[in-house]
Amino acid sequence: MAVEVRRVRAEDWQRVRAMRLEALQDEVASIAFVESHARALVEPDSFWQERTTGASAGDRIAQFVAIDGDDWVASAVGVREQAGAVDWSGRPVKQDQVHVVGVWVRPDRRGAGLLGRLVDEIAVWAAGQGIERLRLLVHEDNARARAAYGKLGFVATGVVVVLEAGNELEMRRP
Repeated sequence: MAVEVRRVRAEDWQRVRAMRLEALQDEVASIAFVESHARALVEPDSFWQERTTGASAGDRIAQFVAIDGDDWVASAVGVREQAGAVDWSGRPVKQDQVHVVGVWVRPDRRGAGLLGRLVDEIAVWAAGQGIERLRLLVHEDNARARAAYGKLGFVATGVVVVLEAGNELEMRRP
C-alpha cells in the first residue's frame, strides 16, 4: 500500500495527539521541538481538538501527515507569516512566507522521501495563497535535519535564533 500524504481533518485529533506525543519522545526531541512531552501529555482533549481543527482548514495553519495503512508515520505544519508582523521569536517578518514547523518522521521511515512529500504539500498550500517562500529553523546540532532540508532546496540565511535548548539556524527555500 502506498503512503498517503494529506492535510489533517478535524476528526483526526486523537491521531494527531498520539503522533505528537510519539514525536516528543524521539531522541532528538529536546533540540527539535520547543514543546516537551510532559507538557503535551497533560493538555486536555479540547486543546488537541482545537489544534487539529485549526490545522485542518483555512489559510493560517496547515498540518500535513503521512499515513501508511493505519500507521501515522510523519507530519509537518505550515504557519503563514505576513509581512509587517512579528514572528513567534519577536523578529519582524519582511515578506509573506510560510514557516515550516513541527516536522517529524518516524525514525524507521527517515530517508524514504516522506519529508520531501510533506514539504511539497506545504509549498502547494502556500502557493495557493500567493506565497512563494518557505522558511524553517533547525538546531545547529541537528546535522541530519540540516542535510535533509538542504537536499530539499533550503539554504541557510545566516540568521540565528537563540533558544534555551541552543541556537536555531534559519533556512529558506523559494
